[in-house]
Amino acid sequence: MKTINNYTLKQLLLSASNNLFNHYPEVDALNVFPVPDGDTGINMNLTLTSGANEINELKDDADLYTIAKTFAHGLLMGARGNSGVITSQIFRGFASVLEGVDEIDATLLAQAFKAGSDAAYKAVMRPVEGTILTVIRESSAALGKQVVEGMAIEKALKLFLAEANKSLNRTPELLPVLKEVGVVDSGGTGLVRIIEGMYLASKDEFVNRNSDSISTTLNAAAASIAEEEFGYCTEFIMSLGPDSVKKIFNQNRFTEWLNTHGSSLVVVRDEDIVKVHVHTLTPGEILTYAQQFGEFLKLKIENMTEQHHALENGAKVEEHVDLVNEEEEEKVEISDYIDEHNAIIAVSSGSGISQYFKEIGVSLIVSGGQTMNPSSEDFLSAINKINTENIFILPNNSNIVMAANQAADLANENGRNVFVIPSKTIPQGIVAALNFDPENDPEENLKNMKYSLKRIKSGEVTFSIRDCELNGIKIAKDDYIGIFEKEIVCGTLDKFDCLLELLSKMVDDDSALLTIFLGEDVSRSDLYETKKEIEKRYPDLNIDIKEGHQNIYSFLVGVE
Repeated sequence: MKTINNYTLKQLLLSASNNLFNHYPEVDALNVFPVPDGDTGINMNLTLTSGANEINELKDDADLYTIAKTFAHGLLMGARGNSGVITSQIFRGFASVLEGVDEIDATLLAQAFKAGSDAAYKAVMRPVEGTILTVIRESSAALGKQVVEGMAIEKALKLFLAEANKSLNRTPELLPVLKEVGVVDSGGTGLVRIIEGMYLASKDEFVNRNSDSISTTLNAAAASIAEEEFGYCTEFIMSLGPDSVKKIFNQNRFTEWLNTHGSSLVVVRDEDIVKVHVHTLTPGEILTYAQQFGEFLKLKIENMTEQHHALENGAKVEEHVDLVNEEEEEKVEISDYIDEHNAIIAVSSGSGISQYFKEIGVSLIVSGGQTMNPSSEDFLSAINKINTENIFILPNNSNIVMAANQAADLANENGRNVFVIPSKTIPQGIVAALNFDPENDPEENLKNMKYSLKRIKSGEVTFSIRDCELNGIKIAKDDYIGIFEKEIVCGTLDKFDCLLELLSKMVDDDSALLTIFLGEDVSRSDLYETKKEIEKRYPDLNIDIKEGHQNIYSFLVGVE
């Protein structure tokens, strides 16, 4: 095949998307940190799926440039995480050189991927080598040098794929943390699968989606993630008794039993009312056991596995409403914090964190976080719900900032006035929101909110999904790990000991305020003894404990 026409280009792009879908679990499993948030593969998959859905809607006679531009737009809107945004920029640059073109030969193909590389680098404020950026830059440059006029498309793509694999294998030499863990870059791996899908289609081996292949490509790390995150989200509110027909309720024994049959457990008792949230593979067993002690007032079970599979395929999933905390959530009217001049949008995961954001003046919450990054389209949808002069976005995660920036750029092109505060943690987002002053002009607020990010240190406690050694710290699977400013600083068997050790790294003589958000696996009573120890160690520190109800992270910590 000497050239690519409109039909062929569509097949190449669909095959690329399908190939990534078939292999995204192995991309997720390349997560450097041993935390249950390996989401590069799912982010890139959702991004590519968005583009594939867009071009599938085109008429058969759509021209080549329309296909390339539509695919790029779909990626742009569906971009999630840094890897997804970078991928969307690669194909945005790719499409930019095809206007007015009816066919693509090997030489133009090389030029298009070089334009994609340039666009991706421009989109990143501080490019890091040893990542997907390196793979696209080195492979597109090598293709440009080797391609000759009249070269077959399949040969050009074969060269491109070979160079991408060589570049990918060099990423551990450029990024020390990859070498320490013994993996290649996850985003670069996703890009290789995209190129591979295009190459296979060019030689009449179009890749179809194969859901069965996912289970065979999951390695131990990815399987561990799936075990923790999926199953059934089971929630109920139960009235205890009467004792004449029901067993006597012992909360400690009740909680211990539920812990052995599920994860992400929250048990809240208020006199004769018990509220339960648990993730389990056997919801029937949970309900049968609980009914020994009372009768259900409210009950809800959601199949998280099916929701995850729907997300994999780019489908919309109804936002989860926390039954255990829904009464508290309904007390806050979001519109109270929107005026004709200013509004704040914040990303949050955890009903307690979301409510606190609303209490300090955030206008609209975008659901998301470490395990499910919102897309650029999610941000645009939130922006479009607010009819106000200035909008400030708090991404609150380093892997979400680029998608927020991309959405802000698109909104500003359409006459909106949107600013992104590059908050990379929940504590940073909170301090930024508290530093917003409606009396200031937007530029002054932007300056003050950005500056406030430097005044807070962020940490978190979560669990390890595998054995590893990082920064000289040996960590076993299921250990709790303390992370301070994106660096693992401790690992212990007990989450409360881990919190204390993390604080020893974060608190210094200048520290004045400690804020701790409790995850859904921790209650205030659980923290009682640890709080006393914190007060003993740091007598001059003001301590604020809040119920965040976030999953995965037992504690989110901010020190000012």
